[in-house]
Amino acid sequence: MPELATRSDARCIEPDEEFLRALYERHGSVLLRFATRLLGGDWHRAEDVLQEAAIRAWQHAAQLGPTADALRPWLFHVVRNLVIDGYRGRQARPPEDQVPDVTHLPVADGVDHALTKRVVVDAMRDLAPLQREVLLHVYYLGRSVNQTARALGVPPGTVKSRTHYAMRALRSGLNSRGLTAA
Repeated sequence: MPELATRSDARCIEPDEEFLRALYERHGSVLLRFATRLLGGDWHRAEDVLQEAAIRAWQHAAQLGPTADALRPWLFHVVRNLVIDGYRGRQARPPEDQVPDVTHLPVADGVDHALTKRVVVDAMRDLAPLQREVLLHVYYLGRSVNQTARALGVPPGTVKSRTHYAMRALRSGLNSRGLTAA
């Protein structure tokens, strides 16, 4: 590209750079204050709006000159439209501040299961050996009352009564440890 101007440090300024530099020098502070006021004092968003307006002016640099009288009203119009578009865009989608805080969501890490298992094992140790044995056959091994009776060599009625009293004792032991049945 042809050189437009030369600075004292002998650097060449491209026409695009010259246009943007002149735009910011002549209109930047006024447009930034205008955008800030429209955005309720949000300086950072106002800077973003000003940057977008400068890009749009740069895209139309051939029709607009940085010193043209029509440029400032055009820039004010662009800034205003960008602020309105941003407002409408935020209204159209759900607010981001209603996203649930994921730091407090429960995570399945197995700790609850391990602790519950430990408490149940401790409560099982407190049972009488015959009660513990019948619960292991019925609940852990999944045997029926008749299968358990044959394995232990006792009548089915004995298996039922031992199971009943073992469950009652286990429930009491779990309650005393702070674990309640659901």
